[in-house]
Amino acid sequence: MASTTTRAVGDRALARPEATEPLQIYWTYAINIAAIHLLALLALVPWFFSWTGVVLCLGGLYVFGTLGINLAFHRMLTHRSLKVPRWLEYTFATLAVCCLQDSPARWVAIHRQHHQHSDEQDDPHSPLVSIIWGHVGWVFVRSTGHDRTMHFEHYCRDILRDPYYMWLERRLHWFWVYLAHAVAYFVAGLAIGWAMSGVYMTGVQFGASLLVWGVLLRTVLVWHITWTVNSLGHIFGYQNYETGDSSRNNWIFALLSNGDGWHNNHHAHQNCAAHGHKWWEFDVTYLTIQALELVGLATNVVKHPLVPRHARKGDERANEAINQPHVPVNTPAAERIA
Repeated sequence: MASTTTRAVGDRALARPEATEPLQIYWTYAINIAAIHLLALLALVPWFFSWTGVVLCLGGLYVFGTLGINLAFHRMLTHRSLKVPRWLEYTFATLAVCCLQDSPARWVAIHRQHHQHSDEQDDPHSPLVSIIWGHVGWVFVRSTGHDRTMHFEHYCRDILRDPYYMWLERRLHWFWVYLAHAVAYFVAGLAIGWAMSGVYMTGVQFGASLLVWGVLLRTVLVWHITWTVNSLGHIFGYQNYETGDSSRNNWIFALLSNGDGWHNNHHAHQNCAAHGHKWWEFDVTYLTIQALELVGLATNVVKHPLVPRHARKGDERANEAINQPHVPVNTPAAERIA
């Protein structure tokens, strides 16, 4: 039976993960995230406005957020809820990289750790520490638990076995992909605006509008949509399943995230491709998966919940990935990733 509740964070408090002690700011992340937020505020300046930019921003929430983060990083790579042809998998994963939420391997590793220790002290981003911590605070803090050797070897060695994802991991290639796509937006807008008006500065203005709205503001919006599921998705809403953690379903978050806001359903049956389990729990990401399956591009889709189990044990496919033998290579992980 579903229970409808609003959980007060104070009902159960957690200390920060031990791996974050002593507290150290991750300045690289903090500065970059703050800078992109500030640059996104340029959308409030009329000179940077264009309707094309607005359309690219809103459309980008689906193209990059839904196809990239929800479908590729989350349901396909982390939980193995479906398979698609390798070229399409790489395409979707690259779209996710353009959301600047770190590399595929690190995203997968942190999310699998979240499921394994949901709302326990080792959970990387439980809002039971604080709402700010669960939303974004954890991103700003260094964690020895996210060491790119031990942590990766335990949680995502299946991802690093793939040469493309290993390439993205090396030398911050995932960041340069994001930067390249941002430059492409500006250059395309510059070329189109200049060609259509014959005025160079018109091209600069149009290119800048596409960059600000289509890349920077869209990046910030996708960040907060993802972070909201992590934070408020464990505080406000109702539960269809007794999962042993505070995960909640919330229709507002589900609409904003195109389905990932049915968070309690997901925690109960983690490798199920559908996060909406009742007829009215609308899940755009799963509708996309169904469309891909209809045209033969998606296979091995986990359509129904498997045998119910405690959420912290994780899903079978992710656990199989975590427990696989180490990647057969001749160099240490630190050297492979560097």
